[in-house]
Amino acid sequence: MVKLIASYDDEIGAIVPVNAPHNAKYTSPTIQKEIMHIIASNVQREIRKEIGDAKFCLLVDESRDESRREQMVVVIRFVDKNGFTRERFLDIVQVLDTSSTTLKHALSFILAQHQLDVSKLHGKGYDGASNMRGEWNGLQDKFMEECPYAYYIHCFGHQLQLALVAASKEVADVHNFFDHLALVVTTVVSSSKRNDELHANQVVEMENLIELGELDTRSGANQVGTLQRPCDTRWSSHYAYVYNLLNKYKATLLVLKSVATSKGSGTSPSARAKANGVVKMMMSFNFIFILHVMKGLMGITDLLCKKLQLKSQDIVNAMDDVKTTKVLIQKLRDNGWSKLKADVLSFCVKHGVKTSYFGEFYVDFINSRAEDESTVDHHYRCDIFMVVVDQQLQELNCRFNKQVTDLSLCALRWTLETHSVHLTLI
Repeated sequence: MVKLIASYDDEIGAIVPVNAPHNAKYTSPTIQKEIMHIIASNVQREIRKEIGDAKFCLLVDESRDESRREQMVVVIRFVDKNGFTRERFLDIVQVLDTSSTTLKHALSFILAQHQLDVSKLHGKGYDGASNMRGEWNGLQDKFMEECPYAYYIHCFGHQLQLALVAASKEVADVHNFFDHLALVVTTVVSSSKRNDELHANQVVEMENLIELGELDTRSGANQVGTLQRPCDTRWSSHYAYVYNLLNKYKATLLVLKSVATSKGSGTSPSARAKANGVVKMMMSFNFIFILHVMKGLMGITDLLCKKLQLKSQDIVNAMDDVKTTKVLIQKLRDNGWSKLKADVLSFCVKHGVKTSYFGEFYVDFINSRAEDESTVDHHYRCDIFMVVVDQQLQELNCRFNKQVTDLSLCALRWTLETHSVHLTLI
């Protein structure tokens, strides 16, 4: 690289081969860091020239690196002199902690270092952590004290995921369900032998369904696959997480039963005991019921989740999709119980899962009271189904509230007026 640069620059070319023809390798960590610092400073200087006197927004996130040090990333968003929206990676700094005060000081230092006036800060984008979004002592509140136009907007895609997580944590049965689901997936996919057995079971099941005429035989309609683990950075994978197990329930159950009963085949007693416990859990009506509830609920939010993760966002369509999702969830609450109940019972009959009579009294071994005479139907309908759906609606209404929606639409309207874009409404 040094020789290449020297071939283009006469000044460097005159110095490198003459003064240090053998030792000037520039590979020591100190020299490399100095070169990187010089390059970074030049890039930041060009970004600052590009910003000029324009108003700007900040996108900020913090996380630990491999050495367990807290790092804060700062991205700046602005409209350049030609009227194009630009997004530039401005800086990454190490912070002692992630308190709002520490982050505020670090951000103020970065703005001052690049001679960016905080009064021209007209927007901020953070995650949903309390130290970032807190209305009383969060980072967004501290900047609002100096600049009242520095409005805070939460990442839409992250908001939806937080709503899903909050809904699962509110109901203990649902929270336990996701823990059990993770155990099922880990037990099966952690072994290549079990994974191959899962594939073989799927092929046999498909052949049987084709013979019965219950399976679509078009090209590409049926694919043999494995159970999918959720990815924290790809939030729509949580729907596939649930949907895959529902589709591969029988094949997965056969694999686990094989592990639980495979004495003398190299399987340890602890692995057999673990698989036996997972089989019992999968054969419980409670697990089957919540599996169907989450499949129906997350199936509604999955499309919105994918749209909100697109790099190019249409704010008007995004807000309309949020509204449509809320309407569909409300319809699920009002009219979805009968179909859900029928689907769950049909699934249990098909796979030999024992069900309770819905008119019987439900026995809660943890929160049981003498005067409590709720039925099984009431427990699953009111204590699980409706609570999960209501929590989801509440979170969506809270995180996608009218203020955020109006602010986003106003920002779009301002952008269109600034660029003299005229829309013809039909």
